Amino acid sequence: MPAAPKRTKAAPASQAIWAVVGSDEAEVKRVALERAAELAPADAGDMGCEVIDGAADNVDQAETRIHQTLEAINTLPFFGGEKLVWLKNANFLGDTVTGRSAGVQDALARLVETLETGLPGGIRFLLSAPEIDKRRSFYKALGKLGRLELFDKLDTSRSGWEEEAGSLVRSRAETLGLRLRGEALELFVLQTGGDSRQIDNELGKLDLYLGQARREVSVADVRLMVPASRAGVIFELGNALAARDLNSALALVEQLLFQGESAIAILLVAIIPTVRNLLLAKDLMQRYRLSRPAAPFHFTGALNRLPAEAIDHLPRKKDGGINSYALGIAAMHVHRYTLDELRTALEACLEANVALVTSSVEPRTVLTGLIVKTAAPCGS
Repeated sequence: MPAAPKRTKAAPASQAIWAVVGSDEAEVKRVALERAAELAPADAGDMGCEVIDGAADNVDQAETRIHQTLEAINTLPFFGGEKLVWLKNANFLGDTVTGRSAGVQDALARLVETLETGLPGGIRFLLSAPEIDKRRSFYKALGKLGRLELFDKLDTSRSGWEEEAGSLVRSRAETLGLRLRGEALELFVLQTGGDSRQIDNELGKLDLYLGQARREVSVADVRLMVPASRAGVIFELGNALAARDLNSALALVEQLLFQGESAIAILLVAIIPTVRNLLLAKDLMQRYRLSRPAAPFHFTGALNRLPAEAIDHLPRKKDGGINSYALGIAAMHVHRYTLDELRTALEACLEANVALVTSSVEPRTVLTGLIVKTAAPCGS
């Protein structure tokens, strides 16, 4: 390794050291490209940016990539001036066999020492990585020494992920001049599942489809242009039940069965949660005189204002939180049902569950019968 050059006129660490990391690989790559364009010296061409490919198949290759990075940092730019050193797409920083190895950890410690000492004048360093172990000292050092940007995928198993995804979708849509609101936004969120790459792809398709004449995205636009994922169809089935739209609910059950979903899965994942949330929302709204929310997330505030004993019985997600978004959707539609109707519907769900696992009745017949009992208009 060449001797370290004299370190003069170095930029402040926060300006010279950048890291773009996280499990949302598409977003990490996008932002890292933007940062590289910003940090590389203008008009320097290929000489102004030295890229080290961070993809490594084993420990030896990972150590080599780190050593190459150190050499690049300690090598002054040709003809003076400035240079960006970019360790790109490093795949050895996560909780893996390679990432945990003593050799890689020692090499990363040497990289941290170099960054702590201060980069040579005119040198900037950029790291991008799709996975990084946040428990390691290397991750913590990056946050102290420079600017660390973290882009993790949304955890859809946690309560409230829909609101985070909705904010992300609205933000991305605004950059294209698109407007998504209400049910169109809810459906788009469920169809894309909070995945930033898919969100960008589907918004791009909607942008081209609508053209410049129309910028408001409708539910029909989403259904037409965005692929109907399993989660999206289940979401639509729940909405159809809540809206007492019998024909749509029956058609969506047929679609799920055609896609290979089992009748018991449709019952447990789509129908029972919808009926249960409608019943819970109806009971809370009547007992505590809550108003019908204009949007699902508005119901969160109403729930937070209730005493603890009023919400102790509500089902919890893995993180212990209440799925207030799902209850908010139910609260928007529950005026279409009486409390007695919902109690009867929940009892019918139990009967359907028993029939599906113990009787020889055709599963499609069980499900369609349940849908009719639940969603058919009063008096039909």
